[in-house]
Amino acid sequence: MHINWQGVFPALTTKFTSADELDIPLFTKNLHEQIDAGVAGIVLGGTLGEASVLTPGEKESLVKTSLEVVNKKLPVILNIAEGSTREAIRQAQLAAEWGATGLMLLPPMRYKSDHRETVAYFKSVAQSTELPIMIYNNPVDYKIEVTLEMFDELSDAPPIQAIKESTRDITNVTRLINRFGDRFSILCGVDTIAMEELLLGANGWVAELVCAFPHETVAIYELTKAGRIEEATAIYRWFMPLLELDIHPKLVQYIKLCETEVGLGSEYVRAPRLCLEGEERKRIVSLIKSALVNRPNLAAYRSIA
Repeated sequence: MHINWQGVFPALTTKFTSADELDIPLFTKNLHEQIDAGVAGIVLGGTLGEASVLTPGEKESLVKTSLEVVNKKLPVILNIAEGSTREAIRQAQLAAEWGATGLMLLPPMRYKSDHRETVAYFKSVAQSTELPIMIYNNPVDYKIEVTLEMFDELSDAPPIQAIKESTRDITNVTRLINRFGDRFSILCGVDTIAMEELLLGANGWVAELVCAFPHETVAIYELTKAGRIEEATAIYRWFMPLLELDIHPKLVQYIKLCETEVGLGSEYVRAPRLCLEGEERKRIVSLIKSALVNRPNLAAYRSIA
C-alpha cells in the first residue's frame, strides 16, 4: 500500500457539541470545505484533534464518517499516540478494520524512550500492519527526537513512508534529503515555517490553520510548488499572525475559535481544556477579525500552472 504524500493534509479538529458529544454534522461541513479547497488527504485524532481525550468509538466514528465523505478520493489517516507498544499495535489494527488509509505515529507517550526503545516501538507497529505510516517527529512537544540515525534503522520498514517534520529546525529538511534522498516523503508539521520547508524540498504540509482557512493554505502550497514565490509570499505574510497560533499550548482553543469566526466550527473543547474567556478570548478574536478585514482575494490563484 502507498499514499502519495504530496500536498496539504489538514490535521482536523474534532468537533464537539455543548453536551460534549461528537458533532458529526459540523465535522462534515468542515471536511467538505477542505475537499473543495483541494487538500490531498486528512489526518484525524492528532494533537489538534484532541487525541488524548477521544474514545476508540469516537475515533471509529470519525474514520467512518470521513471515508463516507471523501468517497475514496482522499486518504484518511488516523493518528496513534499511545503509551504502550501493545496498545499502539491494537490501535493500528482497529484503524485497518475501520478502513483508514494510513497512520500517523508518535513515539511512546509519557515514557521518554531511548534510541533503541523508540526504534523498536516504531518497528513493532510497522510490522503489525500494512497501512502506510507517517512518523510524527515533534521533540519540542513530545520530548523524543527521531534522529537521522533512528531513521537509518527505520528505512528498511516498508510501511514507514513519510515524516511529519516538526522539529522546528528548518535545516532538518535538507539533512533528511541529503541522507535518504526520496526514501521518505517529508511533510512540514509546523505552520509558521511551512513555506520555507516547501522551498527546501518538503513534499507536503500537515497543516493546522487550514481547518479555518483551507483555500489560503492550499494556495500557498500550490503557488510555492509552481514557483510563483512572490504571490505565495504575499498570502503567507498575511497569514503569519494566524499561523503563529499553531505554536501556542492553547492551539486547540485558538484554532477552534478561528473556525467559529469563519463559520466552519465551534469553540467547544473537551476537558481538561476549557473554552477561552475574558481578555484572552478578546485578544484572539481581535486578531482573527483583523485578518479577515484584510483577507486576500484568491480569485487570481484559482488556476496554477
